Amino acid sequence: MDWHLMVKSIPILLNGAVLTIELSAAAVAFGTVIGLSIAMGRLSRHKLLAWPAGAYVDFFRGTPLLVQIYLIYFGLPQILNFTPPDSYQYIAGVIALSLNSGAYIAEIFRAGIQSIDRGQTEAARSLGMTQAQAMRYVILPQAFKRVVPPLGNEFIAMLKDSALVSVISIEELLFSGKIIVGRTFKPFEIYIEVAVMYLILTLTISRLVNYLERRLAKGDTR
Repeated sequence: MDWHLMVKSIPILLNGAVLTIELSAAAVAFGTVIGLSIAMGRLSRHKLLAWPAGAYVDFFRGTPLLVQIYLIYFGLPQILNFTPPDSYQYIAGVIALSLNSGAYIAEIFRAGIQSIDRGQTEAARSLGMTQAQAMRYVILPQAFKRVVPPLGNEFIAMLKDSALVSVISIEELLFSGKIIVGRTFKPFEIYIEVAVMYLILTLTISRLVNYLERRLAKGDTR
């Protein structure tokens, strides 16, 4: 075991870990916006909204994320007939991860909204609220508290899945490890470090999600 190499590699891997966090956070943030919109479409009574939303979820949940990354990175410039800028790897990675995350978050929100008793909507409507107002002020705040744990799990899953963008040369944690391995030819030490860093990140996020869940639970008991 080359401990000197492992210590020397930490700064490079930490830079990769920071980019991994940035990619995952951006993907879940954009995915939350996409997912909520798609969830509302899936719950709509209008087929023109429900069918495309369902097709979106089926496609992005039913195809490998790696294929989606290739479609965005290689296919989008070809379809739109443009020359990608130098930073297109990062842009394509965020787009692919966000679209994929949006499909899973859509199902999380849909389940959370459907778990709220129908009486809540009826009570809001009896007070003169419209359907949209009832959803915004009554249903969604309650549903959000219920979806915090699965949203946290989605962030953890995205943190690990973001390693796939290394195939388009984004220097996140795994790609940084690959660069070091290519220079030193010592994969065991480096990939052990990479695995430990992923473990630290996922455990930290898991603890933060548990803390937020407890805070929200305390708010309900007051």
